[in-house]
Amino acid sequence: MNYKILRNVQIVQPDNILPSGTVWIRNGIIERIENDHTSLPEGEYEVIDGKGQLLIPGMIDVHIHGANGFDMMDGSEASIQEVSRACAATGCTSFLATSVSSTMDELLAMIRSVKRVVGLEVGAKIAGLHLEGPYLNPKRKGMQNEKYLRHPHLGEMKEIFEEADGLIKMVTIAPELPGGMELLSYLKEMGVIIAVAHSDATYEEAKLAFDAGASHVTHCFNGMRPIHHRDPGLVVAAFEAEHVSIQAIVDGIHLHPAIIRMMYRLKGPDNMVLITDALQAMGLGDGSYLFGGHHVTVTEGVARLDDGTLASSVVTMNEALRLTTETGISLMDAIQMASTTPARILGIDHTTGTIKTGLDADIVLLNEQFKVEWTMIKGQFI
Repeated sequence: MNYKILRNVQIVQPDNILPSGTVWIRNGIIERIENDHTSLPEGEYEVIDGKGQLLIPGMIDVHIHGANGFDMMDGSEASIQEVSRACAATGCTSFLATSVSSTMDELLAMIRSVKRVVGLEVGAKIAGLHLEGPYLNPKRKGMQNEKYLRHPHLGEMKEIFEEADGLIKMVTIAPELPGGMELLSYLKEMGVIIAVAHSDATYEEAKLAFDAGASHVTHCFNGMRPIHHRDPGLVVAAFEAEHVSIQAIVDGIHLHPAIIRMMYRLKGPDNMVLITDALQAMGLGDGSYLFGGHHVTVTEGVARLDDGTLASSVVTMNEALRLTTETGISLMDAIQMASTTPARILGIDHTTGTIKTGLDADIVLLNEQFKVEWTMIKGQFI
Protein backbone atom coordinates (compact mmCIF):
# COMPACT_ATOMS: atom_id res chain seq x y z
CA MET A 1 0.00 0.00 0.00
CA ASN A 2 1.06 3.58 -0.64
CA TYR A 3 -0.98 4.81 2.33
CA LYS A 4 0.27 4.06 5.84
CA ILE A 5 -0.68 5.25 9.31
CA LEU A 6 1.78 4.84 12.18
CA ARG A 7 0.04 4.93 15.54
CA ASN A 8 1.11 4.93 19.17
CA VAL A 9 4.63 6.27 18.69
CA GLN A 10 6.74 8.83 20.53
CA ILE A 11 7.56 11.23 17.72
CA VAL A 12 10.80 13.19 17.89
CA GLN A 13 10.25 16.51 16.13
CA PRO A 14 12.64 19.48 15.81
CA ASP A 15 11.25 21.28 18.86
CA ASN A 16 9.57 18.62 20.98
CA ILE A 17 8.78 14.94 21.52
CA LEU A 18 5.12 14.09 20.94
CA PRO A 19 4.52 11.41 23.60
CA SER A 20 1.78 9.55 21.74
CA GLY A 21 1.33 10.44 18.10
CA THR A 22 0.15 9.34 14.69
CA VAL A 23 1.99 9.82 11.39
CA TRP A 24 0.10 9.66 8.11
CA ILE A 25 2.15 8.70 5.06
CA ARG A 26 0.99 8.89 1.46
CA ASN A 27 3.20 7.87 -1.49
CA GLY A 28 6.32 8.02 0.64
CA ILE A 29 5.68 11.52 1.98
CA ILE A 30 4.68 12.52 5.53
CA GLU A 31 1.19 13.92 5.07
CA ARG A 32 0.01 14.60 8.63
CA ILE A 33 1.26 14.38 12.21
CA GLU A 34 -1.41 14.25 14.92
CA ASN A 35 -2.09 12.89 18.37
CA ASP A 36 -3.37 9.36 18.82
CA HIS A 37 -6.93 10.49 19.54
CA THR A 38 -7.47 11.09 15.84
CA SER A 39 -10.09 8.78 14.33
CA LEU A 40 -8.90 6.66 11.43
CA PRO A 41 -10.49 6.96 7.99
CA GLU A 42 -12.06 4.11 6.14
CA GLY A 43 -10.36 2.88 3.02
CA GLU A 44 -7.19 1.33 1.75
CA TYR A 45 -4.52 1.98 4.33
CA GLU A 46 -2.11 0.01 6.46
CA VAL A 47 -2.06 0.73 10.19
CA ILE A 48 1.18 0.07 12.07
CA ASP A 49 1.23 0.05 15.87
CA GLY A 50 4.46 1.53 17.22
CA LYS A 51 3.79 0.12 20.70
CA GLY A 52 4.78 3.37 22.35
CA GLN A 53 8.32 3.21 21.03
CA LEU A 54 10.52 6.03 19.77
CA LEU A 55 10.06 7.27 16.19
CA ILE A 56 13.06 9.28 15.00
CA PRO A 57 14.10 10.77 11.66
CA GLY A 58 16.38 8.49 9.69
CA MET A 59 20.00 9.04 10.66
CA ILE A 60 22.58 10.19 8.11
CA ASP A 61 26.18 8.95 8.21
CA VAL A 62 28.53 11.30 6.36
CA HIS A 63 31.56 9.10 7.05
CA ILE A 64 31.48 5.33 6.58
CA HIS A 65 33.90 2.99 4.76
CA GLY A 66 32.43 -0.49 5.05
CA ALA A 67 30.26 -2.99 6.93
CA ASN A 68 29.50 -6.71 7.30
CA GLY A 69 32.88 -7.72 5.88
CA PHE A 70 32.59 -5.49 2.79
CA ASP A 71 34.98 -2.61 2.01
CA MET A 72 33.64 -0.02 -0.43
CA MET A 73 37.17 0.56 -1.78
CA ASP A 74 37.16 -2.85 -3.48
CA GLY A 75 35.38 -1.41 -6.52
CA SER A 76 32.42 -3.78 -6.41
CA GLU A 77 28.73 -2.94 -6.47
CA ALA A 78 28.14 -5.72 -3.94
CA SER A 79 30.16 -3.86 -1.31
CA ILE A 80 28.26 -0.63 -1.85
CA GLN A 81 24.96 -2.48 -1.56
CA GLU A 82 26.02 -4.29 1.59
CA VAL A 83 26.88 -1.00 3.27
CA SER A 84 23.52 0.38 2.13
CA ARG A 85 21.81 -2.64 3.69
CA ALA A 86 23.83 -2.42 6.92
CA CYS A 87 23.13 1.29 7.28
CA ALA A 88 19.38 0.74 7.01
CA ALA A 89 19.51 -2.09 9.53
CA THR A 90 21.12 0.25 12.06
CA GLY A 91 18.77 3.20 11.60
CA CYS A 92 20.60 5.11 8.90
CA THR A 93 18.57 6.14 5.85
CA SER A 94 21.25 8.09 3.92
CA PHE A 95 25.05 7.97 3.84
CA LEU A 96 28.14 9.28 2.10
CA ALA A 97 30.21 6.48 0.59
CA THR A 98 33.65 7.33 1.97
CA SER A 99 37.02 6.54 0.43
CA VAL A 100 40.42 6.08 2.04
CA SER A 101 43.76 7.10 0.56
CA SER A 102 44.63 4.79 -2.30
CA THR A 103 46.00 4.68 -5.82
CA MET A 104 44.21 6.77 -8.40
CA ASP A 105 42.94 3.65 -10.16
CA GLU A 106 41.44 2.26 -6.95
CA LEU A 107 39.71 5.53 -6.15
CA LEU A 108 38.23 5.82 -9.64
CA ALA A 109 37.02 2.20 -9.46
CA MET A 110 35.29 2.95 -6.16
CA ILE A 111 33.63 6.03 -7.64
CA ARG A 112 32.39 4.04 -10.64
CA SER A 113 30.90 1.36 -8.41
CA VAL A 114 29.02 3.99 -6.40
CA LYS A 115 27.69 5.56 -9.60
CA ARG A 116 26.32 2.20 -10.71
CA VAL A 117 24.44 1.73 -7.43
CA VAL A 118 22.96 5.21 -6.95
CA GLY A 119 19.20 5.00 -7.39
CA LEU A 120 19.23 1.21 -7.03
CA GLU A 121 20.15 0.98 -3.34
CA VAL A 122 18.76 -2.00 -1.43
CA GLY A 123 18.79 -0.02 1.81
CA ALA A 124 19.97 3.43 2.81
CA LYS A 125 20.22 6.00 0.05
CA ILE A 126 23.61 7.20 -1.18
CA ALA A 127 23.69 10.95 -0.59
CA GLY A 128 27.03 11.24 -2.36
CA LEU A 129 30.74 10.64 -1.97
CA HIS A 130 33.12 11.70 0.78
CA LEU A 131 36.75 11.63 -0.34
CA GLU A 132 38.98 11.18 2.72
CA GLY A 133 42.36 11.78 1.16
CA PRO A 134 44.75 11.22 -0.46
CA TYR A 135 45.92 14.82 0.17
CA LEU A 136 46.67 14.29 3.85
CA ASN A 137 49.67 15.00 6.08
CA PRO A 138 51.82 11.92 6.82
CA LYS A 139 52.61 13.38 10.26
CA ARG A 140 48.94 12.95 11.24
CA LYS A 141 48.14 9.99 9.01
CA GLY A 142 46.42 7.86 11.66
CA MET A 143 45.37 4.67 9.85
CA GLN A 144 45.76 6.25 6.39
CA ASN A 145 48.41 4.37 4.42
CA GLU A 146 51.42 6.67 4.01
CA LYS A 147 52.46 5.15 0.69
CA TYR A 148 49.30 6.60 -0.88
CA LEU A 149 49.50 10.08 0.68
CA ARG A 150 50.59 12.90 -1.56
CA HIS A 151 50.54 16.66 -1.96
CA PRO A 152 47.41 18.19 -3.46
CA HIS A 153 47.36 17.91 -7.24
CA LEU A 154 44.79 20.10 -8.96
CA GLY A 155 44.89 18.21 -12.27
CA GLU A 156 44.32 14.90 -10.51
CA MET A 157 41.43 16.29 -8.50
CA LYS A 158 39.79 17.67 -11.64
CA GLU A 159 39.99 14.19 -13.18
CA ILE A 160 38.34 12.73 -10.06
CA PHE A 161 35.52 15.27 -10.21
CA GLU A 162 34.98 14.57 -13.89
CA GLU A 163 34.58 10.86 -13.19
CA ALA A 164 32.24 11.44 -10.23
CA ASP A 165 29.56 13.27 -12.26
CA GLY A 166 28.51 15.56 -9.39
CA LEU A 167 28.42 12.86 -6.69
CA ILE A 168 31.23 14.31 -4.58
CA LYS A 169 29.73 16.11 -1.58
CA MET A 170 32.66 16.28 0.85
CA VAL A 171 36.45 16.23 0.55
CA THR A 172 38.83 15.93 3.51
CA ILE A 173 42.25 17.53 3.03
CA ALA A 174 45.25 18.84 4.98
CA PRO A 175 45.27 22.49 3.82
CA GLU A 176 48.78 23.22 5.12
CA LEU A 177 50.37 20.94 2.51
CA PRO A 178 51.98 22.53 -0.58
CA GLY A 179 49.14 23.30 -2.99
CA GLY A 180 46.54 22.89 -0.25
CA MET A 181 45.08 26.37 -0.42
CA GLU A 182 44.93 26.24 -4.22
CA LEU A 183 43.02 22.97 -3.99
CA LEU A 184 40.75 24.48 -1.33
CA SER A 185 39.91 27.31 -3.72
CA TYR A 186 38.99 24.79 -6.44
CA LEU A 187 36.82 22.75 -4.06
CA LYS A 188 34.99 25.89 -3.00
CA GLU A 189 34.37 26.66 -6.65
CA MET A 190 32.94 23.16 -7.09
CA GLY A 191 30.51 23.75 -4.23
CA VAL A 192 31.48 20.78 -2.05
CA ILE A 193 31.95 20.62 1.72
CA ILE A 194 35.64 21.20 2.45
CA ALA A 195 36.67 19.25 5.53
CA VAL A 196 39.98 19.32 7.39
CA ALA A 197 41.66 16.35 9.09
CA HIS A 198 44.80 14.22 9.08
CA SER A 199 46.36 17.63 9.31
CA ASP A 200 49.20 19.23 11.23
CA ALA A 201 47.84 22.72 10.57
CA THR A 202 48.67 25.35 13.14
CA TYR A 203 45.97 27.61 14.53
CA GLU A 204 46.96 30.29 12.03
CA GLU A 205 47.00 27.89 9.05
CA ALA A 206 43.62 26.48 10.04
CA LYS A 207 42.12 29.97 10.36
CA LEU A 208 43.30 30.76 6.85
CA ALA A 209 41.64 27.59 5.58
CA PHE A 210 38.36 28.29 7.39
CA ASP A 211 38.36 31.89 6.17
CA ALA A 212 38.96 30.63 2.62
CA GLY A 213 36.00 28.23 2.60
CA ALA A 214 36.73 25.12 4.67
CA SER A 215 33.65 24.50 6.83
CA HIS A 216 33.94 21.08 8.43
CA VAL A 217 36.31 19.00 10.58
CA THR A 218 36.48 15.26 9.99
CA HIS A 219 36.57 13.07 13.16
CA CYS A 220 37.43 16.07 15.35
CA PHE A 221 40.44 15.61 17.67
CA ASN A 222 41.51 12.44 15.85
CA GLY A 223 44.21 12.71 13.18
CA MET A 224 45.22 16.30 13.86
CA ARG A 225 47.57 18.51 15.86
CA PRO A 226 46.47 18.34 19.51
CA ILE A 227 45.52 21.39 21.57
CA HIS A 228 48.41 22.99 23.50
CA HIS A 229 48.10 26.20 25.50
CA ARG A 230 50.79 27.89 23.36
CA ASP A 231 49.92 26.04 20.16
CA PRO A 232 46.11 25.73 19.94
CA GLY A 233 46.03 24.10 16.50
CA LEU A 234 43.12 23.55 14.15
CA VAL A 235 40.68 22.27 16.78
CA VAL A 236 40.60 25.60 18.59
CA ALA A 237 40.40 27.43 15.26
CA ALA A 238 37.36 25.29 14.41
CA PHE A 239 35.73 26.00 17.77
CA GLU A 240 36.13 29.73 17.17
CA ALA A 241 34.76 29.70 13.60
CA GLU A 242 30.97 29.88 13.84
CA HIS A 243 30.41 28.45 10.35
CA VAL A 244 32.52 25.33 10.96
CA SER A 245 30.83 22.05 11.87
CA ILE A 246 32.59 19.05 13.40
CA GLN A 247 32.30 15.26 13.27
CA ALA A 248 32.36 13.11 16.40
CA ILE A 249 33.06 9.37 16.63
CA VAL A 250 31.08 8.52 19.76
CA ASP A 251 32.05 4.90 20.30
CA GLY A 252 33.47 4.96 23.83
CA ILE A 253 36.99 4.80 22.39
CA HIS A 254 37.90 7.74 20.15
CA LEU A 255 36.63 10.52 22.44
CA HIS A 256 36.37 10.81 26.22
CA PRO A 257 32.84 11.71 27.39
CA ALA A 258 34.12 15.00 28.81
CA ILE A 259 35.54 15.93 25.39
CA ILE A 260 32.20 15.06 23.75
CA ARG A 261 30.38 17.32 26.21
CA MET A 262 32.89 20.12 25.56
CA MET A 263 32.43 19.79 21.79
CA TYR A 264 28.67 19.94 22.31
CA ARG A 265 28.83 23.01 24.53
CA LEU A 266 31.10 24.90 22.15
CA LYS A 267 29.51 23.98 18.81
CA GLY A 268 25.98 23.01 19.77
CA PRO A 269 23.84 20.31 18.15
CA ASP A 270 23.46 22.43 15.00
CA ASN A 271 27.19 22.22 14.26
CA MET A 272 28.09 18.75 15.54
CA VAL A 273 27.58 15.55 13.54
CA LEU A 274 27.63 11.95 14.75
CA ILE A 275 29.47 9.55 12.43
CA THR A 276 30.58 5.93 12.48
CA ASP A 277 33.81 6.09 10.43
CA ALA A 278 33.14 2.35 10.30
CA LEU A 279 35.30 -0.16 8.48
CA GLN A 280 34.12 -3.53 7.20
CA ALA A 281 34.23 -4.98 10.72
CA MET A 282 31.01 -3.14 11.57
CA GLY A 283 28.42 -5.82 12.09
CA LEU A 284 30.99 -8.60 12.44
CA GLY A 285 33.07 -7.58 15.43
CA ASP A 286 36.37 -9.06 16.57
CA GLY A 287 38.70 -10.53 13.99
CA SER A 288 41.38 -9.71 11.44
CA TYR A 289 40.72 -7.49 8.42
CA LEU A 290 42.52 -5.77 5.54
CA PHE A 291 41.64 -2.08 5.35
CA GLY A 292 43.38 0.73 3.48
CA GLY A 293 46.27 -1.57 2.67
CA HIS A 294 46.80 -2.33 6.38
CA HIS A 295 46.26 -5.36 8.54
CA VAL A 296 43.65 -4.40 11.15
CA THR A 297 42.77 -6.39 14.27
CA VAL A 298 39.51 -5.82 16.10
CA THR A 299 39.64 -6.88 19.75
CA GLU A 300 36.73 -6.27 22.13
CA GLY A 301 35.26 -3.84 19.62
CA VAL A 302 38.42 -1.76 19.16
CA ALA A 303 40.07 -1.69 15.71
CA ARG A 304 43.83 -1.13 15.61
CA LEU A 305 46.74 -1.42 13.21
CA ASP A 306 49.63 -3.69 14.14
CA ASP A 307 51.43 -0.69 15.71
CA GLY A 308 48.46 0.05 17.98
CA THR A 309 47.05 2.98 15.97
CA LEU A 310 43.26 3.25 16.07
CA ALA A 311 41.83 2.21 12.70
CA SER A 312 38.31 3.56 12.18
CA SER A 313 35.54 2.05 14.30
CA VAL A 314 32.89 -0.64 14.44
CA VAL A 315 30.19 1.54 16.00
CA THR A 316 26.78 1.84 14.34
CA MET A 317 24.65 4.98 14.19
CA ASN A 318 22.06 3.68 16.66
CA GLU A 319 24.86 2.77 19.08
CA ALA A 320 26.44 6.21 18.62
CA LEU A 321 23.08 7.77 19.42
CA ARG A 322 22.75 5.75 22.63
CA LEU A 323 26.31 6.48 23.73
CA THR A 324 25.81 10.20 23.10
CA THR A 325 22.81 10.29 25.42
CA GLU A 326 24.86 8.41 28.03
CA THR A 327 27.31 11.34 28.13
CA GLY A 328 24.47 13.54 29.39
CA ILE A 329 23.42 15.10 26.08
CA SER A 330 19.65 15.20 25.62
CA LEU A 331 17.95 12.74 23.31
CA MET A 332 16.54 15.52 21.13
CA ASP A 333 19.95 17.12 20.65
CA ALA A 334 21.60 13.75 20.00
CA ILE A 335 19.02 13.04 17.28
CA GLN A 336 19.63 16.47 15.80
CA MET A 337 23.34 15.61 15.53
CA ALA A 338 22.56 12.24 13.93
CA SER A 339 19.83 13.33 11.53
CA THR A 340 18.88 16.98 11.22
CA THR A 341 22.33 18.60 11.21
CA PRO A 342 23.93 16.26 8.65
CA ALA A 343 20.88 16.74 6.40
CA ARG A 344 21.33 20.50 6.56
CA ILE A 345 25.07 20.34 5.97
CA LEU A 346 24.54 18.12 2.92
CA GLY A 347 21.76 20.36 1.61
CA ILE A 348 19.13 17.61 1.69
CA ASP A 349 17.09 18.96 4.61
CA HIS A 350 14.27 19.88 2.20
CA THR A 351 13.53 16.15 1.83
CA THR A 352 14.87 14.37 4.93
CA GLY A 353 16.45 14.75 8.36
CA THR A 354 13.33 15.62 10.38
CA ILE A 355 9.84 14.28 10.92
CA LYS A 356 7.51 16.91 9.55
CA THR A 357 4.84 17.21 6.91
CA GLY A 358 5.97 17.41 3.31
CA LEU A 359 9.24 15.55 3.84
CA ASP A 360 10.13 12.00 2.83
CA ALA A 361 9.04 9.32 5.27
CA ASP A 362 12.64 8.42 6.16
CA ILE A 363 11.99 7.26 9.71
CA VAL A 364 13.20 4.71 12.22
CA LEU A 365 11.50 3.01 15.17
CA LEU A 366 13.80 2.40 18.17
CA ASN A 367 13.10 0.45 21.33
CA GLU A 368 14.21 1.49 24.83
CA GLN A 369 17.67 -0.01 24.26
CA PHE A 370 18.07 1.98 21.01
CA LYS A 371 17.79 -1.20 18.98
CA VAL A 372 16.21 -0.73 15.56
CA GLU A 373 12.74 -2.26 15.29
CA TRP A 374 12.38 -1.18 11.68
CA THR A 375 13.61 1.38 9.17
CA MET A 376 11.42 3.07 6.58
CA ILE A 377 12.78 4.92 3.55
CA LYS A 378 10.36 7.01 1.50
CA GLY A 379 7.48 5.19 3.12
CA GLN A 380 8.79 1.69 2.40
CA PHE A 381 10.00 -0.75 5.05
CA ILE A 382 13.59 -1.78 4.41
